[in-house]
Amino acid sequence: MDEKDRHRQGQSVRREVLGDVHVDRALRQRTAFSEDFQDLITRYAWGEIWTRPGLPRHTRSLLTLSMMVALNRDAEFQLHVRAAANNGVTRDEIKEVLLQTAIYCGVPAANHAFHLAVGVFQDMDREASPPPVD
Repeated sequence: MDEKDRHRQGQSVRREVLGDVHVDRALRQRTAFSEDFQDLITRYAWGEIWTRPGLPRHTRSLLTLSMMVALNRDAEFQLHVRAAANNGVTRDEIKEVLLQTAIYCGVPAANHAFHLAVGVFQDMDREASPPPVD
């Protein structure tokens, strides 16, 4: 596979996992300074790693969540809570990952992640059922 194919495949997977809204926003915010980085993550994170057959996306999502807790990456954690739902990960599975992070990453990190996840779930629930129109 050449770099253009890897980028094309990466863009497709990135959209499937993160959603069009997020990817479109990232592309709109791209500048000459950040363009090479956006290309890099599209080709390698999404086109090389997330497309590998060795692990299903569901598992990759669970691993990513735990790594974001361990590294204290709030924005990426919140992004990947949403992405996990796109990959069929349940809220109960996310809860189990966060319980495990309490042991291996520390209770304060897991506690913070639980609060962040609850906020994301509340946003997702609001978006799924908008208020009735008068």
